[in-house]
Amino acid sequence: MKHKVLSSKLYPNPLTIMNKPNDFLQGQTLRSLVLPAVLGASAPFALLLFIILTKEDVFESWMLAPLTLIPLGGAVGGVIFYLMGFVWFPFGKQKLIAIILSTIFYFVALWMAAVLAFNFTGRFD
Repeated sequence: MKHKVLSSKLYPNPLTIMNKPNDFLQGQTLRSLVLPAVLGASAPFALLLFIILTKEDVFESWMLAPLTLIPLGGAVGGVIFYLMGFVWFPFGKQKLIAIILSTIFYFVALWMAAVLAFNFTGRFD
């Protein structure tokens, strides 16, 4: 009994699967998504750091969860904003609608990350 060799057409290389023009990221590399993620995470991180540093109390261990999860939500929102506004819908009225919807999504992602972070710490009051 001979073993059949699997055809490369049936099982393509997983690193080249996302190189088709109709794919989700449209050939975007991870490197091009880092800047939107950093920009999306930097604003909530700076605001949280400012609030923590201006408090009278010293840094407590429970503050670590909001300080990591909320900027993580901002990073996800920043990547979605970049993909919707500049990759998926780059022209015309579609771009305007995509920017408006992705801005709303950015703030919803921040809000959900804040709820999740403060729920983990037990300080949701």
